[in-house]
Amino acid sequence: MLLSKTAYVTLLFLLTALTSFSQDALPIKRQQSAVRTDQKIIIDGDINDSAWKKATYFSDFIEWQPSFGNKEDVNNKTEFYLLYDDEAIYIAGFLHETNNDSISKELVGRDVLGVNDYAGILFDTYNDGINGFGYYVTPLGEQFDAKYSSTGEDANWNSVYETKVKIIPGGWTFEMKIPYAAIRFTKKHEQAWGVQLVRKRTKAGKRFTWNPFDPVGASNVFAQAGYLTKLMDIKPPVRLSFSPYLSTYVNHFPSNDPAIKSWTSSFNAGMDIKYGLNQSFTLDMTLIPDFGQVQSDNQILNLTPFEVKYNEYRTFFTEGTELFSKGNLFYSRRIGGTPLHYDDIEDHLNDNEKVINNPTATKLINAVKFSGRTSNGLGIGFLNAVTGAQYATIEDTVTKRTRNYEVSPVTNYNIFVLDQSLKNNSSVSFINTNTMRNGADYDANVMAGLWDLYNKRNIYRFYGQAGISQLFNYENNGQTQTGYSHSITFAKAGGNFNFNIFQNLTNDKYSQNDMGYATNNNFLDNGLFIGYRWLKPTNFYNNLYYTFNFLYSRRYKPGDFQYADFNTSVNGQLRNLWDFNLYFDIITNQNDFYEPRVDGRVYKTPFSYVGDIYFNTNPAKKYYASLEMAYRYLPAFNGNYADITPTNQIRFNKKLTISLTDYLQLRFNNVGYAFDSTDTASNTSLVYFGKRDRISLENILTIKYNFTNTMGLSFRLRHYWNKLEYKSFYLLNEDGTLSHSNVTYENKNVNYFNIDMLYTWQFAPGSFLNFSWKNAVSAVDDIVVKDYLKNLADTWSSPQNNNISLQIIYYIDYASYARRRKVAG
Repeated sequence: MLLSKTAYVTLLFLLTALTSFSQDALPIKRQQSAVRTDQKIIIDGDINDSAWKKATYFSDFIEWQPSFGNKEDVNNKTEFYLLYDDEAIYIAGFLHETNNDSISKELVGRDVLGVNDYAGILFDTYNDGINGFGYYVTPLGEQFDAKYSSTGEDANWNSVYETKVKIIPGGWTFEMKIPYAAIRFTKKHEQAWGVQLVRKRTKAGKRFTWNPFDPVGASNVFAQAGYLTKLMDIKPPVRLSFSPYLSTYVNHFPSNDPAIKSWTSSFNAGMDIKYGLNQSFTLDMTLIPDFGQVQSDNQILNLTPFEVKYNEYRTFFTEGTELFSKGNLFYSRRIGGTPLHYDDIEDHLNDNEKVINNPTATKLINAVKFSGRTSNGLGIGFLNAVTGAQYATIEDTVTKRTRNYEVSPVTNYNIFVLDQSLKNNSSVSFINTNTMRNGADYDANVMAGLWDLYNKRNIYRFYGQAGISQLFNYENNGQTQTGYSHSITFAKAGGNFNFNIFQNLTNDKYSQNDMGYATNNNFLDNGLFIGYRWLKPTNFYNNLYYTFNFLYSRRYKPGDFQYADFNTSVNGQLRNLWDFNLYFDIITNQNDFYEPRVDGRVYKTPFSYVGDIYFNTNPAKKYYASLEMAYRYLPAFNGNYADITPTNQIRFNKKLTISLTDYLQLRFNNVGYAFDSTDTASNTSLVYFGKRDRISLENILTIKYNFTNTMGLSFRLRHYWNKLEYKSFYLLNEDGTLSHSNVTYENKNVNYFNIDMLYTWQFAPGSFLNFSWKNAVSAVDDIVVKDYLKNLADTWSSPQNNNISLQIIYYIDYASYARRRKVAG
């Protein structure tokens, strides 16, 4: 597949730019030598131990935001200390404050920062300027850790490390012990790592780093890190840990059928295993996984031609998956998701048959992932998961006999990734996803090559990917359908002035939806982004950013026009720490090939324009609010659309926070697909559109109460209501226009209600007791109820599914166990 003319021009531009700018000098990086200790360090938050007097000392922090380059106020200075021994790296700090009321603190739970001040240390153990690990602590002793890569910060990655803090006159102190089992590094006699130390003072609106971090420079956190040298003879330990779990569930869903129990219960047991195959690579396995306590999905009435993409909450698929997210080819909800034939089972019914049970999800049997990075900077990742066969139950309404129909076969999912780090914080990658199904159903394979190249100063960037997809025995015809896709971007990422030029091409045969997510294929998009940043604070603002975007889209085949989009925005932070955004968008007349839901048809959508305004108050205050308002107008149908999203949050004290988010969506004179039928005389499809008024209201109430920094209770209530009323109907003509029709179609009144309550107690490092209550109600009708309170009452009177569960997870670290046995012996 040859690249387009635009792609060749972009490539030529890249080569010219990289040649011109590759000789720029790099910024100076600070450097400190590590100090080994033979003294025993007690992690209690007290930094007066004699060992710290001989430690590596870090001071003279530089302001990162909002005023880069300013020296730290001596009265609020930051001091870090670092030591190491054969077992771990130890970090201590004294975060000075002239007034302790200036310390922002709240209990929010692990891996959540909230409005807390924090101190953290980040290690680039491979010295590639891309990949690394971060360990943070708040003034109340809560931990936040993250893994960093070219795809950004992975806050779902978890390690086990020890922290203690003390709030004392003049600030707060902390001690941190990071076992080598919590870090990945190569085995060398002498180690030199990239290192960055950070501090945030929330109420002051300031962040500081030890090595200067110029916001107009490279955006990657490790590209502007300093160095920690002279780490001598540290040896990676045996990294083997087990997390066995026990869980029990009690479920109640009222049934009018005496043969079906309203109350059910279950008992589950399984285990997660982590094994360090060597100093850099880790094998993760989950055996008989249990995901019953994850947050409920935000279900909606979906009127679009595309499926809803839901968030992933299952820990195995969110933790340490940064390698697998490259190229946006992995949507983990495919694993254990909707059965392959869930929607077409009606096509396989015989006379007098009906479906009495059709499973909505497949069962994950087990999963394993392997990932790590060699001393030469080669990252390797492999993930495999297996789901079991699922069967629908079909009943003969005359004989009352039932039969099973396979809606999803046993399926094997695989991902393989290679990611090679290069100089100048650049990288190249290869990713392959593969879905293999038992039996006659088709298999799928996607391969892609990715590149991310920077010049020496990390100012100019050329990145993209090219891939092919293969569907084997697609539609049971024994043939292979092969598709192609590429994305190419040249950008100026550093400096006040930014831009990028891009092209995205996907042909009509490309498909990545067996393991990934994409709404559609068959497009050729070209675009331009221009932005300018004002990062020096003034009397009015701390920072300001102006952007302009242009996108021109055509179908790849046969090349007809789809739409053009122009938008511009201004966003930034004011001196009072309020954030804001102003946005305006114009979308030209469109040829919409997807809304008709029938291949070969098009709907000529009229042009529209959108205005949007957003702001939020200072999040460090006890009362926090945000508001977003958007308005869209479509002159052709006098369409008036509005979105209003207010959030109100009150932090009563360090333990209790309550927030309420409302999302009101108004669609007056909205025109879209209603239904289609077949004209038996001509055997052609008739597509009908409807003009309708649509109002949806979503309310989410969240209550968080943390008893201690290891024990907390969260409560989340969500109610979603959507009212859809048709006013008139149209027949979609062959030329994409609409003509009035006298057909009718039912309205919709949809309510979804969920409660997710979770009590969690970390009773030991890595070990948890979780108690969960989940309530779910679904009420869908064609009779519109306009009164909101009556809707809520009717929803509550509908059948409710209540689920109560208790889960215990116990973390066992082999290295710690072996040390204890050695001491005891």
